[in-house]
Amino acid sequence: MQLLALVPSLLKNKYVLAIVLFGAWMIFFDHNDLFNQVKRSNELRDLEARKAYFQAQIKQTKKEVDELRLNASSLEKVAREKYLMKKDNEDLFVIAE
Repeated sequence: MQLLALVPSLLKNKYVLAIVLFGAWMIFFDHNDLFNQVKRSNELRDLEARKAYFQAQIKQTKKEVDELRLNASSLEKVAREKYLMKKDNEDLFVIAE
């Protein structure tokens, strides 16, 4: 009986004890525990940042493609700079930095 006297009266209540045990189970032992939730939240934040980056890249690429379709001089410029293409009567010198 002395051991029972050391336990606070709040923990003797079966409803409080059930709530504490349920809370401990949900925080530490459940499949969707607190630690997994934090990890998934960080993953979601990283994925949303990557999504925003790739959406910006897609927008920029679409703008470049539209520019190449509408402007022949920009198409020639890209062909010369990126792919080192030249006309038949030209010489091409590549200078490495």
